[in-house]
Amino acid sequence: MTLILFIIIFGVVVIAHEFGHFLLAKSNGIHVVEFAVGMGPNLISVKKGETKYSLKLFPIGGACMFEGEDNMQTEEESEGAFHKATVWARISTVAAGPIFNFILAFFVAFLMVSMSDVFAIRDAVATQVVEGGGAEAAGLKDGDKILSLNGEKIRLYQEISLYMQATYRGGDLNVVYERDGQRLNTTLTPQYDSESGIYMLGVMNGEFQEPEGLDILKYAWYEMRFSVKMTYKSLGMIFRGQVSREDVAGPVGIAVNVVGKTYDEAKDYGWQSVLISMLNIVLMLSVNLGILNLLPLPALDGGRLVFLLLEVLRGKPVPPEKEGMVHFVGLVFFMVLMVFIFFNDLVNIFMH
Repeated sequence: MTLILFIIIFGVVVIAHEFGHFLLAKSNGIHVVEFAVGMGPNLISVKKGETKYSLKLFPIGGACMFEGEDNMQTEEESEGAFHKATVWARISTVAAGPIFNFILAFFVAFLMVSMSDVFAIRDAVATQVVEGGGAEAAGLKDGDKILSLNGEKIRLYQEISLYMQATYRGGDLNVVYERDGQRLNTTLTPQYDSESGIYMLGVMNGEFQEPEGLDILKYAWYEMRFSVKMTYKSLGMIFRGQVSREDVAGPVGIAVNVVGKTYDEAKDYGWQSVLISMLNIVLMLSVNLGILNLLPLPALDGGRLVFLLLEVLRGKPVPPEKEGMVHFVGLVFFMVLMVFIFFNDLVNIFMH
């Protein structure tokens, strides 16, 4: 069951990404040579028109390959070659992959919020102010709604914990909150909790919501926004050395330690709990893939967008051989990184 769920989850996330590239390429007249889901040798392939549709052996990754991609020019290429399209057509085609990941993420968040009888949605309301904590000392009371921490907007209860773990660096916090419809602010000194290893605001629980009508769209946006914040803040924690090797997972680690364990924990509570848990993983992975692909690194969509934007500024493309070399170096780097992550996953699985 873990393997089946993993294949479905990764398949949905990858197909959404590659379909974004595919759809915008077709609409811009760019020929798609192959639309592939998975990596490695083909299991099934069907050619329809100019495009070969392939399902590959390993259910990780995918590809949407264009004619003349990476400026690899041939004598037989047609007017639908990638490099012959306008620069804005190429920009939209490259950017569409990550954008479709965010579209998928919002749709999934909408489904989750629509099942609010199973999925817990909590406003950032201090339903319980901890006695002797920083919030009590600052004058906060039960029922106060946290609006921002040091200027960062807070919409959901879990954003408080995320802020304290990933953003807070010590010192006083300026807290804006709402009480009886009135907007107030105070200065709060978080207290360090030795058990969790983080500073605590001193509020608990949050206020559960069951949104209806247009509020479903609002809370779906909040849930997706939280996933985006968690992703880029987690990247920041990695760069600052706040995340250990054990906290990093690749496809194997996600399959076993995330999908497998989440399924085992959720199945005792019924199929709806399993569905919500799996949708939450789809949401997080889709946001992760969208953000990571927008990083301005060689071989990623973000790296390709850098060269395309340089073309806009310069009025002419970067020499193909130079761009190709940069992407090749990036590809080698990511292949080495994938091998490292694979072995890291094995160590985490069998050593812990």
